[in-house]
Amino acid sequence: MSKLEKGSIKSVARNREAYHEYFVEEEMEAGIELCGTEVKSIRQGNISLKDAWCGIKDGQLLINQMHIAPYDHGNIFNRDSKRVRRLLMHRREIMRLYGKVKQDGYALIPLEVYFKGSLVKVRIGLCKGKKLYDKRQSAAEKDAKRQIERAMKERY
Repeated sequence: MSKLEKGSIKSVARNREAYHEYFVEEEMEAGIELCGTEVKSIRQGNISLKDAWCGIKDGQLLINQMHIAPYDHGNIFNRDSKRVRRLLMHRREIMRLYGKVKQDGYALIPLEVYFKGSLVKVRIGLCKGKKLYDKRQSAAEKDAKRQIERAMKERY
């Protein structure tokens, strides 16, 4: 029995606001470079992706503004809660993303943090920003679906 089985994926944090603010064109999985007390804090659920974004600098994929609260029982080993952390992907994939971000106006947004076995992974989305009318349209579609489902439940 492998530690990376399908059933061993446990979501810790999701960035729901990203799906409202952006069209997610493509999703990728990346590892993240953390210290021990950060992993323990993530296991407790003390993580926020609200203002997080990714950037590419010197050929490395970095995640900025991701908040991991300091571990309660950690002492001098706790790190800064909003420090820049490195994401781990193949260089070929990073360079492809770099080209998309620079030429086509895409943004790299972290969508979810989860455990895959004992490893912490980040799901990154290659996203394009929505205009205000797109946000209104998606909200109207969501309301219409909700009304249809409600009518179907009342009917049966």
